[in-house]
Amino acid sequence: MNVLYFLLPLALLLGAVGLGLMIWAVKTGQFEDLEGPAQRILFEDDQAMLPGREEEEEKGDA
Repeated sequence: MNVLYFLLPLALLLGAVGLGLMIWAVKTGQFEDLEGPAQRILFEDDQAMLPGREEEEEKGDA
């Protein structure tokens, strides 16, 4: 029974740390582009996949 006095606060502390890390990850944008890295490995030229690079290439062609 005495072990509950140790395990219950420990479980609550670990849960709070996990929740804090999850909130931090969402706020810093870790989950915004989930498909980009998976599709990026399929192409040899990664520079064309970056946002804003297409506009620069079109200006260079004109």
